Amino acid sequence: MKRRKFLGQTGLAGILAAGAAPTVIAQSTIRWRLAHSFPRSLDTVFGGAELFAQRVSELSGGKFTISVHGPGELVPPFGVLDAARDGTVECTHTASNFFAGKDETFALNGIPFGMSFRQMNAWQYQGNGLELMREFYRDYNIISFPMGNTGVQMGGWYREEIGSLSDLQGLKLRVSGLISGQVYEQLGVVPQSIPGGEIYQALEKGTIDAVELSGPYDDEKLGFYKVAKNYYFPGWHDGSPQVDLFVNLDAYDALPEEYKAIVAAAAMQAHVGVMARYDGLNPPALRRLVAEGTKLHRFPREIVEAGYSAATDLYADISARNPRWKKVYESYAAFQKDQNLWFGIAEAGLNSFVQSKN
Repeated sequence: MKRRKFLGQTGLAGILAAGAAPTVIAQSTIRWRLAHSFPRSLDTVFGGAELFAQRVSELSGGKFTISVHGPGELVPPFGVLDAARDGTVECTHTASNFFAGKDETFALNGIPFGMSFRQMNAWQYQGNGLELMREFYRDYNIISFPMGNTGVQMGGWYREEIGSLSDLQGLKLRVSGLISGQVYEQLGVVPQSIPGGEIYQALEKGTIDAVELSGPYDDEKLGFYKVAKNYYFPGWHDGSPQVDLFVNLDAYDALPEEYKAIVAAAAMQAHVGVMARYDGLNPPALRRLVAEGTKLHRFPREIVEAGYSAATDLYADISARNPRWKKVYESYAAFQKDQNLWFGIAEAGLNSFVQSKN
């Protein structure tokens, strides 16, 4: 069987799983540039892009290389989507909800009270989620590959304790994404959009009163605990946000088929690797933060209930005026309903018991 036909039938990931080392057909050297939205100091998510680039080089025998650039090195952190669309860079690794101002559909990588990492994977790879999102992204001249997830986040760092909904009135909170910001706004919060590398200074100077970014490991790296001691959970504002590899469609279409398979396989490895790093690194980071004086708080139930009500109303409003969102969200919501039925029986049933023993 010819190699190209074999690759087309099994995929590179299948070859690797079978233990065979592919011999790459000689190709002209290809060099791409990847622009990142997150600072290098976040070795979890930024490290996912570095792992992706490393695997692409290894699987291509060094003939396909991708240089990874931090925010501001090539384009601003929130300029990466336009750069990938226009071909200024060949690809970017970013959180799509940063760009919901262009269209709310970008926010469906992670929304308030959204699906978990595993549920998102099932929707994308077993359902029609990836197909729907790629159809949407095609209008922006990009093709998407899931490439990491933080898992359920923390609710953020607050200078003052939050005891009720009234404590949120007028509070300036750095929050990721338009949708999460709009939900918080309904609770009286004044949402702020600030790139990751600039948040600490804003919190330290009092420009903002609180910040949500990720979870213990990333938050510790950025030092938020030094200026705000109250750490809230759960991160209902962004259930389990995914980061994606966005590839300029013209650059992707120009790749040989073998290299397209390499991109898919390397992105999948990074996708799983980023989540594994978060799950492995967050527990010890949380212990260190508590040892440093961090005070853990569960959000008052009235805040979470109000957030859920505001989110539900917002999704209905967007569906009524944005057909692109409606098409994807209807699939997302229906899939999530079935997932919650299953996870509520199997996962929650076992986890609640096991966690009660620790």
